[in-house]
Amino acid sequence: MPPISYAGASEAPADAATDRFDIARHRFPDIHRIAVLRAGGLGDFLFALPALHALREAYPECEITVLGTPMHEALMRGRPGPPNRVIPVPPSDGVRPGLVNAGETDAFFARMRDCGFDLAVQLHGGGRNSNPFVQRLGARHTIGTRTPDAAPLDRTTPYLYYQNEFVRGLEVAALAGAAPSRYGCEPVLARVPGASGIEVLTKAGIAIGDGPLVVVHPGATDPRRRWPADRFARVAAELAAEGPVVVVVGDEGERMLCDAVVESASRRPSSASRVASVAGLLDLGELAAVLGDADVVIANDSGPRHLAHALGTATVAVYWIGNLINAGPLTRARHRVHLGWTARCPVCGADCTGMNPAAARCEHDESFVADVPWRDVYDSARQLLATAPPPATPPT
Repeated sequence: MPPISYAGASEAPADAATDRFDIARHRFPDIHRIAVLRAGGLGDFLFALPALHALREAYPECEITVLGTPMHEALMRGRPGPPNRVIPVPPSDGVRPGLVNAGETDAFFARMRDCGFDLAVQLHGGGRNSNPFVQRLGARHTIGTRTPDAAPLDRTTPYLYYQNEFVRGLEVAALAGAAPSRYGCEPVLARVPGASGIEVLTKAGIAIGDGPLVVVHPGATDPRRRWPADRFARVAAELAAEGPVVVVVGDEGERMLCDAVVESASRRPSSASRVASVAGLLDLGELAAVLGDADVVIANDSGPRHLAHALGTATVAVYWIGNLINAGPLTRARHRVHLGWTARCPVCGADCTGMNPAAARCEHDESFVADVPWRDVYDSARQLLATAPPPATPPT
């Protein structure tokens, strides 16, 4: 049981020392509507899935609403939850980037208070901005993470940056008496009924046949997390020469990067016709279908890698060591990671560990993972293609 800070002494359990592992005894009564704030990127939403499943099992009759982004809403369209629904939040300082409109913000909170949430869950960082946001929802109970300088909620657990996000979310869910669900501590996302990644690729002119499908995503929001494109190309070419079809994915902004991977891989004649890019051609639902039908996904620490993981696909990922702590898979049967151990900027030597909160990020974008050998990634992909056990049955 995580350490709990209670706003009121009367709420504290009478025998917390002996019952600290009895998570269920902290369950709130008469909970019918739960709001969960998680308004970050694609990966941020996926990191919250273990907590959402835990809340669903603890409160099986509840409606669970994620206060997120239009991307999260698009991802869940037609997909079995949790959550039951996603409501995009308006731009808000420290919660969602964008131009803040006070009238729009006030109207949003008025609508949320009308929803009559019984429990509001803050899964959106240390709470300096997100805890006041959650307080404005008008829920009867509030829980979440908290830095020492953040506003209090009814129940909180300390926010310390270096912690796996799946486990962080589960610590917060435990504040409401929700233990890890039957799906465990890693993300599980249901597939949209009838969605076929093979059909998506066929419509894009890519014939898969009977061989394995390997999907490569060479992008990442932070350039420092990107493994060099020529390494992805080498792995793609070597695998394609052995029979799999390799499809490179990315959004419109990553099209040139993906084209560079395909161009470099095509220089090996035996693999030229078996490596193709669909970058910029797929919407989020189509991307999810393709990732879900892949035999292996090879990627950086990125949203598509996390999405493939949640859909039950085996992954090989290149991580900077600091990001592995927060965003890496917990298991290795279906997920392999290769680490860049860079602790200082390769250009200016600035400390990049984050251990000094006062240190500003330097202006350089050199890769922190360039030292990861291509052969290590290739070998992991081949091993998973040969031996990866089947995924668990997704929720319905």
